[in-house]
Amino acid sequence: MDTQYLKKYLEDGTASNISLVITDNSTSMLSIRKSGNCFMMRLHRIFLSAGKEVLNEMAEFIKDTKAKTPYIRKFINQNKHLLKIKPRRTVNIKTQGRYYDLRYIFNCLNKEYYRGNISASITWGKGSARYRARKRTLGSYNSHNNLIRINPVLDTKRVPLYFLEFVVYHEMLHADMGVAVNPVRRTIHSKEFRRRESIYKHYQRAMEWEKRVWG
Repeated sequence: MDTQYLKKYLEDGTASNISLVITDNSTSMLSIRKSGNCFMMRLHRIFLSAGKEVLNEMAEFIKDTKAKTPYIRKFINQNKHLLKIKPRRTVNIKTQGRYYDLRYIFNCLNKEYYRGNISASITWGKGSARYRARKRTLGSYNSHNNLIRINPVLDTKRVPLYFLEFVVYHEMLHADMGVAVNPVRRTIHSKEFRRRESIYKHYQRAMEWEKRVWG
């Protein structure tokens, strides 16, 4: 089954709009959050091979997250061998930079915008703060190890705190939303992503500063 079929099946079963994100996250294989009149659903790709009993139970779970899910649990247990289990590489986490502490920034944003739900780790990336951001890769989020990396070029007093906060907020949003699915392509920055991105309180200042410095 493809993602569009699954999305339509769940929408028909719930009579609701569903934004479906397929992930490889084996820690949180199914999560649902309501946003307005739409259910934001993150689902491990293993469910693309699920049968009707599992999908019907999933539809009931969307409507009532307190509902029991014996078929879903059984399906996961029977298919654990299909999960991508890779040896974890040791990541040297460094949150305290010369000027900014990423852990403090992350915790503040997590509390203010994400209700403390973002579980990702965060670290300064490798390289020198003198490195020019030629490719504009100021931050990244890796869903496989649930890790946010921030380019050390931002660890300087020349970069205002509100801009660094925006970069961290942006990558946390990737951790929260994942990659949306549409009929044509995987969408990294969907309309919903852009809408939520603009909620950051210094969004306009951050955009203007970035354009002025790196535009």
